[in-house]
Amino acid sequence: MALLEIKNLQVSVGEREILKGLDLTVNKGEVHAIMGPNGSGKSTLAHVLSGKPGYDVTGGEVVFDGEDLLELAADERAARGIFLAFQYPLEIPGVATMNFLRTALNAQRKTRGEPELGTPDFMRRVREAAGKLSIDQEMLRRPVNVGFSGGEKKRNEILQMALLEPKLAVLDETDSGLDIDALKVVADGVNRLRSGERAMIVITHYQRLLNHIVPDVVHVLSKGRIVKTGGKELALELEAKGYADYQEQAA
Repeated sequence: MALLEIKNLQVSVGEREILKGLDLTVNKGEVHAIMGPNGSGKSTLAHVLSGKPGYDVTGGEVVFDGEDLLELAADERAARGIFLAFQYPLEIPGVATMNFLRTALNAQRKTRGEPELGTPDFMRRVREAAGKLSIDQEMLRRPVNVGFSGGEKKRNEILQMALLEPKLAVLDETDSGLDIDALKVVADGVNRLRSGERAMIVITHYQRLLNHIVPDVVHVLSKGRIVKTGGKELALELEAKGYADYQEQAA
């Protein structure tokens, strides 16, 4: 069953058209990798799905779990089950990580009409999820991402994802700035969250991430359109040959 269906999506920022008729269907339980050169529109797609302001949708449609996604505000999209892991997670001085996590989780539950979690239940959930991601309690007491290494920031985002349990997780170049050990920890956390009811879109430049998060489908995005779709072997082809052929194809 299609969880996300994008048809002929056209998006501009200012006078510049970035997405030029993008089509994409993601079913429940699937992991889709989107690869492409800089400027192809990968992060634009992620931001449009999450509802980030500043992106002008000039055509097409996006249906998520049977609803018109483009009619929903960013917080409504989050409550419906869309999660975006940023390429460069923000630091939030003065806000303790535990407070941030509890506020985010309970705000989402309240929007869904679910009861807020009390302190004991919340603490139990956090400890269980943090343990699986090699996150120690000291890190949880620090302000959000302040003084965190690149790997700690990404693990913190995967922790958020584990607690919020989204229907669709969009990982925007989550491998940026990670050494191989941190990459393995983050990928392991992502893989633990794969399920038949959850879909993921993994946006990356490099095949190395896909050694650890093995996708069901790989797409090549070039000049605002998906120009090639294949299995996991397509990522290996891109690693060997680059994007030149597909950039000419998109022209």
